[in-house]
Amino acid sequence: MRAPSRRMTPERRREHLIRVAIEIYGQVPPEQVTVDDVTRAADVSRALFYRYFPGLEQLHVAALGSIVAEMIERISMPAGGSVTDQLRNAVEEFLGVVERHAAAYVALLRSGSVISTDRTDAIVDGVRDHIVALLRERAGITDPSPLTLMTLRGWVALVEGASLTWLQERAVPRDELVTWLCDQLAAMLTVTSLRDGSSYPLARP
Repeated sequence: MRAPSRRMTPERRREHLIRVAIEIYGQVPPEQVTVDDVTRAADVSRALFYRYFPGLEQLHVAALGSIVAEMIERISMPAGGSVTDQLRNAVEEFLGVVERHAAAYVALLRSGSVISTDRTDAIVDGVRDHIVALLRERAGITDPSPLTLMTLRGWVALVEGASLTWLQERAVPRDELVTWLCDQLAAMLTVTSLRDGSSYPLARP
């Protein structure tokens, strides 16, 4: 990464350190990253680093928060087209983000990872809640039954688990994975509709 101007506002300096950390995550597992790795890549002193972050944990949280913000922006499912098309586009965008930030995403969700903390867990929970809310909005589910909420949350968990496996094994083509995940949600909602009598645009007739 090209060294930035020495004269940077505090906000831009902090953003620069976060961007550097994210770039390093693409080459080194986050749990192996050191303060020296970051300061060397950012061309700053350790003293300047600690002026912005008390330690690596805080930098991890900020960097992962930046990745999550990108994810939420890209999976917004903009209005237009069928709900099925919107869902497919959102899944494609989700996989695009996790693929770009694979090492950080795997470390974030992997049990026992040193970067998985209460604060990062809260960030992940925020993404899950956002996806469930988005699915409800686009599918017009205003008063979901307990089974419906369980179905949507279960599908989000499936997406997380499947994406982790895909990132680590690459045994399934990306397009095939996208189609499979969309079909899974349709199948899950179909089963739920048979149980509680609800009707969903994404369920199969």
